[in-house]
Amino acid sequence: MVVQNQAIAARPPITESWRRSRDAGVDAAVAAAPLVFDRDTVADARGAHPLDPHLPLLRDLLRQVADETEHLMVITDEAGRALWTQGPPAVRREAERIGLMEGFCWSEGAVGTNGIGTALATGRAEYVYATEHVAQVLHRWSCAGAPITDPDSGRLIGCIDVSATVEALHPATVALVAAAARLAESRLENDMRRRDERLRERFLGHPRDGGVLVTATGRILAAGREDWRGVRLAVPSEGGAVTLPDGRVALAEPLGEVYLLRPPSGAAPVPGPDPRPLLTLALLGTDQPSARLDGAHLPLTLRHAEILALLALHPEGLSGDRLSWHLYGDDGSPVTVRAEIHRLRAQLGGVVRAKPYRLDCAIDADFLTVRRLLDEGDVAAAVRLYDGELLPRSDAPAVRAERDELAVRLRRSALDRGGADALWTYAQTEQGRGDLEALERLRDVLPHDDPRRPAVATRRARLLSD
Repeated sequence: MVVQNQAIAARPPITESWRRSRDAGVDAAVAAAPLVFDRDTVADARGAHPLDPHLPLLRDLLRQVADETEHLMVITDEAGRALWTQGPPAVRREAERIGLMEGFCWSEGAVGTNGIGTALATGRAEYVYATEHVAQVLHRWSCAGAPITDPDSGRLIGCIDVSATVEALHPATVALVAAAARLAESRLENDMRRRDERLRERFLGHPRDGGVLVTATGRILAAGREDWRGVRLAVPSEGGAVTLPDGRVALAEPLGEVYLLRPPSGAAPVPGPDPRPLLTLALLGTDQPSARLDGAHLPLTLRHAEILALLALHPEGLSGDRLSWHLYGDDGSPVTVRAEIHRLRAQLGGVVRAKPYRLDCAIDADFLTVRRLLDEGDVAAAVRLYDGELLPRSDAPAVRAERDELAVRLRRSALDRGGADALWTYAQTEQGRGDLEALERLRDVLPHDDPRRPAVATRRARLLSD
């Protein structure tokens, strides 16, 4: 890489960026940013990006500067890949020559020092003027970019940039993109708070006896101490040990979208928004389905798991005839169902009611949570919670129908709106491991330096050879 000598000393952020660009092997003679997404992939990446619902607001905020002062607005993902651009036709034509358009990558590792890649590298708003760019082709351009952080995970998710063919941007431009980034983060935080309240209302009012409710990203949603709310912990795993803010060690119990952390000495029941007990069903991707009733582990036979799945799907209840038909088809008998219900009651007690058969408790079933997340458009969370097909050994007609529908919906959502991380997670499931279309899409959306690419290429080659 050749860095041009400057007439005056470079600013410290630019000097550091040149060093990173040199270490990445960027050539100052690079002609344009590389194209990494085709048109279809850009559309999928947009739909999967958390900024997509907030794009109209960001466009309104930046429209005046982007449309009336010959500037181009660019919004990228966390890797610097441009997803949205907006600006007058003359500027867009200039931008096309250097790849400042949808689908092109503007990370420092791709084109060296620039407003997008440098802001993502430093985690703060940056401006780059003319010859401060490493790439000589960008010396006619100046740009200001501000990174956007997801308040839920704490990770960078993108950058807002304003660029123009001028030697220097107006000083207010840097403040403008920084304000737009803060606005985007505040909207994401509002979304997060609404999700948090829904989860608190669903799973508990106030934890008792030291129980702590934690999101999948490790944020404490509710605890006996109010000053713990919002504290971030290491993301727990099922049965794993997690250190609480006061130094105690708790065990993580998955409850759909959240975890309950229980100190080993006092496993407390989790109250729902009503005083009824909570029945948690783990029925996805397992040959050994299980339940928890207020935290107490209960192994289930396949038949009992099928019955609980069907009653969870029909909260209004099912008659003996209907439940028999859902379980056995035309060969079923209400007498057989009655015997199974009797045995299930011996295990679960009064939560199983009759006339009609129904569950008198709060229910957290993994497959129902995945279904609801798909309904809400949260594909990433749905794929993360999908451990496999619903009761894969079941031959019950209604269970098979639910299993097939859920699998098809999840696959289609992952392919169409999932994004790279969701697609990768889907590809690790039993059905995803042999899904050539998913691997083809992953090959298109993963950055070239992503460590997952070799695994995708190897698996894709194996499927093609087979």
